[in-house]
Amino acid sequence: MEYFVQQLINGVTLGSIYGLIAIGYTMVYGIIGMINFAHGDIFMVSAFIALTVFLIMLAIGVTALPLILLAVLIISMIFTSVWGWTVERMAYRPLRGSFRLAPLITAIGMSITLQNFVQLTQGARVKPLPPQITGGITLMQGDAETGSIVVQLSYMQIIIIVTTVVLMAGFSMLISKTSLGRAQRACEQDAKMASLLGVNVDRTISLTFVMGAALAAVAGVMFLLYYGVIDFYIGFIAGVKAFTAAVLGGIGSLPGAMLGGLAIGLIETFWSGYFSVEYKDVAAFSILAITLIFLPSGLLGKPEVEKV
Repeated sequence: MEYFVQQLINGVTLGSIYGLIAIGYTMVYGIIGMINFAHGDIFMVSAFIALTVFLIMLAIGVTALPLILLAVLIISMIFTSVWGWTVERMAYRPLRGSFRLAPLITAIGMSITLQNFVQLTQGARVKPLPPQITGGITLMQGDAETGSIVVQLSYMQIIIIVTTVVLMAGFSMLISKTSLGRAQRACEQDAKMASLLGVNVDRTISLTFVMGAALAAVAGVMFLLYYGVIDFYIGFIAGVKAFTAAVLGGIGSLPGAMLGGLAIGLIETFWSGYFSVEYKDVAAFSILAITLIFLPSGLLGKPEVEKV
């Protein structure tokens, strides 16, 4: 029982990171109907920006951890948002009226460009960061006689889960209550009609990319602090799994993206804990395939209605 609870906590933590990245995929798809395959590498760039800022602040003598973490988060979100805006301007806006495959190919090219840029500037070796937030809350005490383990909820896991819940609630409120959210929903339904009604479609789409990149930045900072090692390739792996989470939950649905992220995180963690670590990705993608066979629109997605 103790092992199950510990794996459940680990799975929710990992799924929260996937969910934050998956929201970026689903927001872009919901408005322009295209997948931003460079989004995973934007997440990777944010992790490297966070590591760089962290080391710079330590080098200049800043020792207050809360101040360092706040500065790392803010600066990472700013620079990563600029990357997201650049990807939209370079890879999507010029090709928005082209055939659907053109922006997809360009996004893959942008993904490769970001990977190689980071590899050339930062090197191919993994970059470590010593644990910054240690300790936790013991939920169940282990017993050597019965073979039970200690179940612990670390402070870093609490931060990740609480941050994810707060951001999810905040973005849901933004989409449903603000003028930007109404503009996004209008562009999702009919971009041409929204433009005729006074909505600045280009600005709305750019802001959507910026918001998705900002969420990826938060996920990148959390990933760096939680795992302590990053390299130039983490964006591809995390990006594919986050895209899988978005599709599993229902592409275009914010709650679906978060639900899919949690599902992928739990599947990976439980499969690694009870079966084989080598086949955890196979298990996640198999569940995705089975779900889409019986629920083609995902868990919370809506069937796409084609306009004629």
